[in-house]
Amino acid sequence: MRLPLALALAALSLAPAARSADYQIAVIPKGTTHEYWKSINAGAVKAERELRAAGTNVTIIWKGPLLEDDREQQIQVVENFMGRGVSAIVLAPLDNRALVAPVEEAVRAGIPVVIIDSALNSGMTSSTVATDNRKGGQIGARRLGTLLGGKGRVVMLRYEVGSASTEEREAGFMEVMKGEFPAIELISTDQYGGATRETAYKAAQNLLNRFGARMDGIFAPNESTASGTLLALREQGLAGKVKFVGFDANDQLVKALRQGDVQGLVVQDPFKMGYLGVMTAVAVLRHEKVERSIDTGVGLVTIENMDDPAVSALIHPPLSEYLR
Repeated sequence: MRLPLALALAALSLAPAARSADYQIAVIPKGTTHEYWKSINAGAVKAERELRAAGTNVTIIWKGPLLEDDREQQIQVVENFMGRGVSAIVLAPLDNRALVAPVEEAVRAGIPVVIIDSALNSGMTSSTVATDNRKGGQIGARRLGTLLGGKGRVVMLRYEVGSASTEEREAGFMEVMKGEFPAIELISTDQYGGATRETAYKAAQNLLNRFGARMDGIFAPNESTASGTLLALREQGLAGKVKFVGFDANDQLVKALRQGDVQGLVVQDPFKMGYLGVMTAVAVLRHEKVERSIDTGVGLVTIENMDDPAVSALIHPPLSEYLR
């Protein structure tokens, strides 16, 4: 019988000492520079500490590519951990296809893999712990469409080809814009910002140079594209004039929201994602049944709700408590 996830996780902390084991869990993000990944790291460390306190000797090994477009390096990281014989892998795949072969090889070698953040086109993984990314894109579209009163011209700056999470957000955004705001003209939706704030800044600059005088709103589907877009809007004196909805939160974006340069941030719960990713991996190692898909939630932060305690906890994760 399949146990609900809450019961499976509770069983971990209540399990007798005889079931205790030494587990090495490799946690592999898409990148290591953005605050989003630091939040996932902190959540993984919280799980490690709780499991150790309950008598299960778990060691988290955190390693990922420096840049979020280095598929080859991420593949090498997966292969290296497989060679080291880790107990399980928690992976945020950079590409929903390119990481299939190394992941399935790891599973065949007896190393279970839990996917976090972004889907993988494989039926061999144990579980996927992630945001409902399509819903997140829909939330962003409704916020921007409402800000514009259902009319005007809008640009979407995409992230990266092959990133399942952001492709879902982009699809959700397009779906709602076309279906619920037919009077809004989508004047550019085919440009990509890439994996860093700098590449996104250049792409946003190009879009503003081309459409700035005609643009009423813009949507960016992740932290790097949102940060790069904010810089470009400010440089051209359009911050606060062009309605801007981003995805994910860091200190810069949160301050810009309070200042009025950003009008909405769609936020995930990466801290919870890292925590549940590790907890789910250990549940699998202990032969507990886990859900194939675990939704970690998504919501909208605005200047009106950003100081609510529950919202504030999402945009100000306790990084210093868990990361050195």
